[in-house]
Amino acid sequence: MSEYLVIVESPAKAKTIGKFLGKGYKIEASVGHVRDLPKSQMGIDIENNFEPKYITIRGKGDLLSKLKKEAKNAQRVFLATDPDREGEAISWHLANLLNIEETQKCRITFNEITKNAVKNAIKSPREIDMNLVDAQQARRVLDRIVGYKISPILWRKVRKGLSAGRVQSVATRLICDREEEIEKFVPEEYWTIGAKLAKQKPPATFEAKFHGSVKEKIELKNQDQVDKILKDLDKARYIVQKVKKGEKKKSPAAPFTTSTLQQEAARKMGFTTRRTMMVAQQLYEGIEVKGHGAVGLVTYIRTDSTRISSEAQQEAKALIRDKYGDKYVPDEFRVYKNRSASQDAHEAIRPTYVSMLPESVKDSLSSEQYKLYKLIWERFIASQMASAVYDTLNVDIEASGYIFKAAGSKVKFPGFMGVYIEGRDEDTEDGEANIPELAEGEEVKLKKIEPKQHFTQPPSRYTEATLVKALEEKGIGRPSTYAPTISTIQARGYVERENKFLVPTELGRIVTELMKNYFKDIVDVQFTALMEKQLDDVEEGDKDWVEVMKEFYGQFDHVLKDAESNIEHVDVPDEVTDIKCEKCGRNMVIKHGRFGKFLACPGFPECRNAKPILEEAGVNCPKCGGKVLLKKSKRGKRYLGCENNPTCSFMTWDKPTRESCPKCGNFLVRKYTGKKSQLKCSNESCDYMREEK
Repeated sequence: MSEYLVIVESPAKAKTIGKFLGKGYKIEASVGHVRDLPKSQMGIDIENNFEPKYITIRGKGDLLSKLKKEAKNAQRVFLATDPDREGEAISWHLANLLNIEETQKCRITFNEITKNAVKNAIKSPREIDMNLVDAQQARRVLDRIVGYKISPILWRKVRKGLSAGRVQSVATRLICDREEEIEKFVPEEYWTIGAKLAKQKPPATFEAKFHGSVKEKIELKNQDQVDKILKDLDKARYIVQKVKKGEKKKSPAAPFTTSTLQQEAARKMGFTTRRTMMVAQQLYEGIEVKGHGAVGLVTYIRTDSTRISSEAQQEAKALIRDKYGDKYVPDEFRVYKNRSASQDAHEAIRPTYVSMLPESVKDSLSSEQYKLYKLIWERFIASQMASAVYDTLNVDIEASGYIFKAAGSKVKFPGFMGVYIEGRDEDTEDGEANIPELAEGEEVKLKKIEPKQHFTQPPSRYTEATLVKALEEKGIGRPSTYAPTISTIQARGYVERENKFLVPTELGRIVTELMKNYFKDIVDVQFTALMEKQLDDVEEGDKDWVEVMKEFYGQFDHVLKDAESNIEHVDVPDEVTDIKCEKCGRNMVIKHGRFGKFLACPGFPECRNAKPILEEAGVNCPKCGGKVLLKKSKRGKRYLGCENNPTCSFMTWDKPTRESCPKCGNFLVRKYTGKKSQLKCSNESCDYMREEK
């Protein structure tokens, strides 16, 4: 008989926690949620204060029976699900199913899976926080009502199988609005004049840019204007009018929140939001590290907070002093401001043990785990380091009544930049520019003057990183929703990825336009942000969740009835391809199904030909020389296969590379063996293989 039972969500987390607690503890995993709303119906009793109808999730019956048996035999049960709204709701469901009294102190939380954090949590259990549960319940009920009430209207008026989601619809609208902005953009002409100048002694060249006259800044809008200035500058003397030396400090970026981690992983490593959160979850729940066993390497990964505990700051300070030197330690600990007070419940994402340097655990991690852990470790350490210091030099040069400006900077002390430099969404000029020592009144020689015509550019399409940034800035969704939101709008066929950019499909634009016309609040950015604020108020205990729902539904019900009456049927044209139907000769069209896109004959039902869309891998088959295609198994796993299948039997689960085999010339594939990867030849009869660096 176990003295204590501790229930967490995942087996990995259970394994990590198990090594911190003694023999008197039994650790079990609920494997996520155990109860949810039914899929076959809305499951909300609107007339009875929006009472949810929860059912046991299919397949969880045996697990629940086991948990009930363990709970009955245990002296005490601790519910140790994640420290957020969703985790609190899972604990509440478990408490109900295990007949744990509401007043019992059964709930424990920890921001990091370390021995001290877990043991301290066991010492101070609390009651389940019903404010957190109600906030999560309100979100679930709100999203269910929006989805289950609007989706059937879309089925009838647009296309069967469509669905609408509260946060997803707003994200799709942002992408559609950006595309419309790009299409309507009218470029405006502007010019710049650059001057390459030379100092006489010692000889040195530098760049200066046209600014305006000695009286004011001049915007260069056309060639006539530029030609006049160039004529005035003919045979002009270039005299240094003003020299200003200074010093500039650059502070490090704050440690990661969920949003900034997703953005930076996309910028620096090309990770999707979903991939980032999957790998981050592994690092949080625990990895088998050589010599240490299962270790939770990072703190909780769903957070809006930039706060750092004083203990973690002390550890970082000691490491920085030891590894980099005293001058890299700031005069006082850095404190980063959160967007709101309610976000301070958690810490920022950081390594649980700063002493576990990325290189020291590299052999225990997969390539993705190592890259993400290194990113988190370096960002955290840099956030606690001294500022970088630049020497700056700004020079004004006068020529025939016009001013050219030159600005330069040079790193005087790298500070945090010796460890980490934040990525950027777009390329901008920011770096060192060396300008020679100049004195006021000194004449410099013109080597070359270069006028350039430019046109203003439309705003960029969203990437996953910039969309997450926009959602966070506008107050839409929360850390746990960003990744599933972006995955969902792509899975529904509303948005596609072109290279790294998110582009709306014709279907996405049609549905968004319909939503804007008939459900304007649902896709209104400010309204959605207000709803998020009200959910925060429920969490803080300032609002009753049922009252929030009543206020929302009172307006929503009228909108539904109006939409049902007034929306006319919309035909969404299928995208026609140049691929001929083998059975009837028509050009096949792209259709959307539950498993994504596929090719179908437009002659349905007379012709029922359909087939998957084949994506070429860009390499030739090592067996027959045919094209190698990227395919999917019945379970959705991607593999490589020959276009001449079944005549040619070539297939491999390994990922293709652009590198050729030095022995036989066929393409190499990347094969993962444990934590390491190897490059091997795709030709089965060739034995070439090497470790990937």
